[in-house]
Amino acid sequence: MRKNIKITAAAASAALALGLSACGTDSDPASKGATGAGADTSKALVVAASPTPHADILEFVEKNLAAKEGLKLEVKEFTDYVLPNTATQNGQVDANFFQHKPYLDDFNAKQKTTIVPVVDVHLEPLGLYSKTVKDLKDIKAGQTIAVPNDTTNGGRALQLLAENGLITLKDGVGTSATLSDITDKKGLEFKELEAATVPRALNDVDAAVINGNYAIQAELSPAKDSLALEKAEGNPYANFLAVKKGNEKDPRVEKLAKLLNSDEVKKYIEDTYKGSIVPAFGAPAKS
Repeated sequence: MRKNIKITAAAASAALALGLSACGTDSDPASKGATGAGADTSKALVVAASPTPHADILEFVEKNLAAKEGLKLEVKEFTDYVLPNTATQNGQVDANFFQHKPYLDDFNAKQKTTIVPVVDVHLEPLGLYSKTVKDLKDIKAGQTIAVPNDTTNGGRALQLLAENGLITLKDGVGTSATLSDITDKKGLEFKELEAATVPRALNDVDAAVINGNYAIQAELSPAKDSLALEKAEGNPYANFLAVKKGNEKDPRVEKLAKLLNSDEVKKYIEDTYKGSIVPAFGAPAKS
């Protein structure tokens, strides 16, 4: 079962406040009943996921692999980067699949949540795109580049620009870089936007740094259309299955983790996304 949940930015902010205020309270219906190793395995595991590729990968698992493992799986799609974690924290869903470790670490620290990774699944390389510029060398002073406004993806975007010679950053800032850490903008201007909205800004800016999943949703091919693309080797931004701390031993979670790291899923990712998204586990699948 796959459900679409359409979320606006305003709704996300409101739900964040409500979700966190409800976390861990005895009156919260989601907090009742056994969790973790004692969870009821006859119930469907409800997973919050971004539409592409996360929900697509989960749908492949649901249709082709889950029944053999005795796993009932329900996928709920979210189009933002806030609600999947708050819904996992307050028990509205059992797990989520949409984020990488730097983002989760930052989220947990700021929101006092206790979400933990379970298993890495894939990497979505961040890329620089443009509707008007055809080559990286054609980006000139006076042009505007849109970047994600969240802490981790924003710093990651600036690192990509620095690695490709478009800006210079202070030494040692790493992926925590902000616009204030740019020591040489080389005449470029920057527009910070919510990550999900960056693709829609391509018509209004000269170039934009876009997360891999949002690029694919916008019918952009990271492997073919990007002017610059993150390297996969040694990349800390693998996307993973995550749960609220204490639920890692839920038998349903363990089954899903096993399936997400299976040869079948590896081959599905490689065949479907052809290098635009790459498996973050094991050796390349055999054809």
